[in-house]
Amino acid sequence: MRHPDTEGRRTTWRRLLAAGLLLCGAPARATVAAPTILTYPLTSEGVDSRYDYEWAVLRMALEKSGARAGEFDVRRSAVAMSPPRVLHEMRAQPGRINVFVRATSAELEREFLPVRLPVDRGLLGYRLLLIRAADQPRYARVRGAADLASMRAGLGQGWTDVAILRAAGIPVVEGSSYTGLFSMLDANRFDFFLRSIDEASREIDERHDEYPRMAVEQTLLVHYPLPRYFFLRRDAQGRQLATRIEAGMETMIRDGSLGTLFQRYKGDLVRKARLDQRRVIRLANPQLGPETPLARHELWFNPVTGK
Repeated sequence: MRHPDTEGRRTTWRRLLAAGLLLCGAPARATVAAPTILTYPLTSEGVDSRYDYEWAVLRMALEKSGARAGEFDVRRSAVAMSPPRVLHEMRAQPGRINVFVRATSAELEREFLPVRLPVDRGLLGYRLLLIRAADQPRYARVRGAADLASMRAGLGQGWTDVAILRAAGIPVVEGSSYTGLFSMLDANRFDFFLRSIDEASREIDERHDEYPRMAVEQTLLVHYPLPRYFFLRRDAQGRQLATRIEAGMETMIRDGSLGTLFQRYKGDLVRKARLDQRRVIRLANPQLGPETPLARHELWFNPVTGK
């Protein structure tokens, strides 16, 4: 005679075994992870190609980070954002963006997570002056920062180089929007608008019909070290994205694809700037921290070679 407890245990095992066989025989459902979405800010409602290169670098870095990092989708925000609005959206949970690119500062690096590889190889720190063409003779007499201190520079509110110029004794007039700065220059609100080598000629070409009096100054080159980094939130997703972007960019540096992309977007504009024919005015950047990778020469643009 079978003991009731023994029979009960056998029945339980038979049920478990049957359930296991059914599970083994059932087709498994593939789990596909949703793509990681990176949303960057649209920076202007009008003509604005300033960041085309940077977002091309971001996409390639994500591709170079490898298939194991997962699928991704890079999008821009649905609305244009001023620099203060960009920071507001990055602070929001959830905000409309989760990555932005900007010239670094100690304050930005404290609040957000930087990928400390200069996206544009430090090109942003080599500055030409947009001026009113009739004022060119004034600049032919400029020899140093003291001479520029008798003029007024125009920059956007919250831009990192506002503090750099003011530390050098150069007065700065701040504009509330990027596009508005061109009309402010045209209206004599300030004397010159500092633009990077790759921005100045392109902006003149894009806006010649609207501002025919505007020109690129022909004799000067202002330089201060000013790396432009990708920034993420200081949270779990931000750390994961920063690690992936950094890995991809390091691969791009090693295999030469960052340099190739740089030449594709910037090469002609750099050559057009005629750097060897300009007087260089060097300014210090008191905002750079000790973690800035200045010693890694392969990261930085060389104005002598143009690479």
